Amino acid sequence: MKAWHMTVIRSIVFVSLVSIALPIAAGQDGSYLASITRWRASHEAALRADEGWLTVVGLAWLKAGPNRAGTGPDAAVRLPAGAPRSVGVFGLGGDQVTFEPAAGASVAVNGKPASSSQRLRPDIDTITSGGLTLFIIERAGRYGVRIKDRDSEARRAFGGETWYPVREAWRVVARFEPYHPPKVIQVLNVLGQTDPQPSPGAALFTLDGKQYRLDPISEGGQLFFIFKDATTGATTYPSGRFLYASPPVNGQVILDFNKAENPPCAFTDFATCPLPPRQNQLTTSVDAGERYEKRRH
Repeated sequence: MKAWHMTVIRSIVFVSLVSIALPIAAGQDGSYLASITRWRASHEAALRADEGWLTVVGLAWLKAGPNRAGTGPDAAVRLPAGAPRSVGVFGLGGDQVTFEPAAGASVAVNGKPASSSQRLRPDIDTITSGGLTLFIIERAGRYGVRIKDRDSEARRAFGGETWYPVREAWRVVARFEPYHPPKVIQVLNVLGQTDPQPSPGAALFTLDGKQYRLDPISEGGQLFFIFKDATTGATTYPSGRFLYASPPVNGQVILDFNKAENPPCAFTDFATCPLPPRQNQLTTSVDAGERYEKRRH
């Protein structure tokens, strides 16, 4: 799961009679519009960055034993055209992955020239060769090498994200109902793997006169919501969208659907995106946040 964003905004209208949040119906506030515009620009800048999702060009799952990386015919970890014939060998033994650089290859591990075999930690240690960055990911006991290319075609051709117009009514104040103990929810990913994740509580709110609840998981100190709605597959990404929120304050959590975003799978075929849990499928249309047009690159 990605890693991905934050921001807290002002101006709350709360209907205490039902103890469940309602969309704010006040007129558009200029400072609010400016804050969302800045957030969206920052979000797209991160996507376009040297380490952004537009640079991801490959994912090779490792087999037990040696796995050569390069462009040669024996490469198990296939690198883009123009990369060296061999940059080295990834070794997989149990739950340990090692990397040994090829003789004469210009390769660095964590920014330092690689000269001998060393163990790699998933999502921490990076291998660089020219404009390429390689690192290990682990998914349900499987280990793979994710490949990034700063000069990827997707990055060069990217035409920008598309969004619904900003409407402050989509900034919803929800009641937060904590789970004691945290509730374990089963999160399926695009690989067909199921990952049990603890949910700290539910966000309860009302849209179009109907009450809803969403179960988040915790990520990087934030609440991470994976959800679908009636726009999914029509004007928004077919598998659903992501929404991040700050932790609850005084029993309330702000769900700003103007910041609903596409998962990385909207930008690369080599992401392992989580899918919305069954209980996070809204029957109403959330005409807010990021839209989706079939890949333009």
